[in-house]
Amino acid sequence: MSTLKQTDPLPSASPPDAVDTRFPDHLSAMAAAFRVSPMRGLLLWLTTAVFVVIVATSYGQIILNRWNQPFYDALQQRNLPQLIAQLIVFAQIAAGLLVLNVLQVWLNQMLHLRLREALTRDLIGEWLLPKRAFRVAQTGPIGINPDQRLHEDTHRLSDLSVDLGLGLLQAGILLLSFVGVLWSLSQGFVFDVWGSQFQIPGYMVWAALLYSGTASCLSWIIGRPLIVFNANRYAREADLRYALVRVNQKLEAISLAAGEAQEKHRLELDLANLIAATRRIVYATTRVTWVTAGYGWITIVAPIIIAAPMYFGGHLTFGGLMMAVGAFNQFHASLRWFVDNVSSIADWRATLMRVASFRIALLRSDNAAVPERHIDVTTSAGPVLTLDELEIDSHSGATRLSEPHVAIHGGDRILVAGATGAGKTLLTRAIAGLWLSGKGRIGLPDDEITFVVRGPYLPPGTLREALCYPRKVDSYADEVIIAALKRAGLGKLVPMLGAQFRWNQILGDDERRMLSLAQLLLHRPKWIVIDDINDFAEGEAFEITRSIFQSELSHAAIIAFGTADRLQNIFTRTLTLELVSRP
Repeated sequence: MSTLKQTDPLPSASPPDAVDTRFPDHLSAMAAAFRVSPMRGLLLWLTTAVFVVIVATSYGQIILNRWNQPFYDALQQRNLPQLIAQLIVFAQIAAGLLVLNVLQVWLNQMLHLRLREALTRDLIGEWLLPKRAFRVAQTGPIGINPDQRLHEDTHRLSDLSVDLGLGLLQAGILLLSFVGVLWSLSQGFVFDVWGSQFQIPGYMVWAALLYSGTASCLSWIIGRPLIVFNANRYAREADLRYALVRVNQKLEAISLAAGEAQEKHRLELDLANLIAATRRIVYATTRVTWVTAGYGWITIVAPIIIAAPMYFGGHLTFGGLMMAVGAFNQFHASLRWFVDNVSSIADWRATLMRVASFRIALLRSDNAAVPERHIDVTTSAGPVLTLDELEIDSHSGATRLSEPHVAIHGGDRILVAGATGAGKTLLTRAIAGLWLSGKGRIGLPDDEITFVVRGPYLPPGTLREALCYPRKVDSYADEVIIAALKRAGLGKLVPMLGAQFRWNQILGDDERRMLSLAQLLLHRPKWIVIDDINDFAEGEAFEITRSIFQSELSHAAIIAFGTADRLQNIFTRTLTLELVSRP
């Protein structure tokens, strides 16, 4: 059973525009999410704190690099007192850096946690706005597996964003910190080649830039296909997850139909698609590793080779050489951040595309253009529901009522009959504002409409929570809930009010239908739409339903869809649905 407030905006049923997949649009969508997030202040505070810690750590790294020269000079000179003094200095520097490292790890993890929370809260909030989740689910592949985007993709995106963002920040600060060290070390060196002398100011800086730049360009050229490969893999992961959930939810029906072999075949196909997508990533990552690992091995000796001319020319002591090597490694590590993270960057862009595309689709679903042929939904001036010249489009044709003008007032009992496939569910969705493709006009009453659907939704939790849904569990006293259960013929469930089960699986179809009656007795709505009244037309359920309609719910207007002859004496009027050819 679901409740719809007619004050909610009624959007078009047409699908939203195709999502723009350009990278700037994705960044803009996520920036908009950050701007409106209630957790923006906390995230900015954490980011600022991490920035301060990284700056302090970089300063400590510079001090540690400077410590190399007197330490290695003391080793070269075999000066034991000076060596011990430098070890004491090292202990002080290391202690300070240790505290900063621990603090940075804590702040990093908190930023991971809070960014994921903010991102997931934003998407859940946008997804579960009235009618939006249903509407997006009808738009195509982007609405098929929202759980994957809300759970796995947001988790992955938040982790990658923090790791890559802080890594880039730290690399940038270290780059700025050590560029001056390298420049000063190689500032006055003169090259002597075949009798000619020339000078390259700060040549170690330019050597590091050339060395790391070639590695970055080559890594990006080879690793760029990973963006598409990762996006495809996430889509196949979502397909497999959806298939597994579907099989798990329908185990009873599959077992009764002996359909395990077919379901196994379908799951194996989804798994094969996932393996193929992952295999492409493995091959692409291997190609990138040839570059990243190759440069990693060369880097072991590259700074020594670059600084060797100054050392052999007498411009550097051994301690100075070690200082230059340390500064080059820090500088190069900052420059090769892109090389080391090219696979992660491709993964981040692919994940960003999936999350941002989903958010864009959610927002655009509200602004989708109303189709030329559409149903106008308005709110009536009083307690009356009107259907004028209504025609509802479907994939196979169109559905209309036998009477062109229908007015339903409070307390009326309307049975809507029609052959199988005539469009009873479509009319229910049209009244709810979920399906507006067609023509004509629906005037809704100025009050809530409660919908009773086949296979009613029972949320996880206690049976008491399921009965009160969508209202709060403390909305009704226990004696009122117990009386409603007994009145609906479910007195045996009273001892289970506080129990937590998967009620959709525990209760049978008949019990869940009668639980809908118990919910009606609690909520006492003035307008009720029943998707299939035939479910209540057999045995004891029929007598209970008729009695409740004639007593406790006598004030309510009831619109029910069904064909059972014995229901005629409950309803005061019968309408017929007809299938017509699409114009």
